[in-house]
Amino acid sequence: MEDKRIIELLWQRDESGLEATRQKYGRLCYSVAYNILGDSRDSEEAVNDTYLGVWDSIPPHRPDVLSSFIMRITRNISLKIWRYKYAEKRACNISASLDELGECIPNAESVENALEAKELSVYIDRFLRELKESDRIVFLRRYWFCDSIADIAKRFGASEGKIKMQLCRTRQRLQKYLSEEGISI
Repeated sequence: MEDKRIIELLWQRDESGLEATRQKYGRLCYSVAYNILGDSRDSEEAVNDTYLGVWDSIPPHRPDVLSSFIMRITRNISLKIWRYKYAEKRACNISASLDELGECIPNAESVENALEAKELSVYIDRFLRELKESDRIVFLRRYWFCDSIADIAKRFGASEGKIKMQLCRTRQRLQKYLSEEGISI
């Protein structure tokens, strides 16, 4: 079923819209949740909470891109569960990717002083659009979908070392780009 039709069903509060969402995006939601949480039960919980979040959000929101809308909800719910369950333990995969990215993104306090977080996202979006497609996909697979270095390397038929170097260079370019835009790290 097309996304516009799914959105319309959800807008009309028709539960078949949720079923269509589950059929079309369930596996992707689970994959994103599992990459963050690393636990099948927690991932299933996050996916179920995603459907509730979608149901509660449409209406009043009418997303332009349903897949992005759903993935954002899944990711936010998964990160919330991760913070609650694993903050003390520092779960390795998500912690490692966030630590890597933390080197080139300002912390919350300096973002509040320099500019709003929403403005920062505009700069990051602009930076990502300027990247070569392969660099952008690798970056998003690591820092948005929280894929492991090994999974990304396998997906692209490259060595883990090459992916690590590609990510390192992209983070350095992001840091330089943000610095040139006047955002202090």
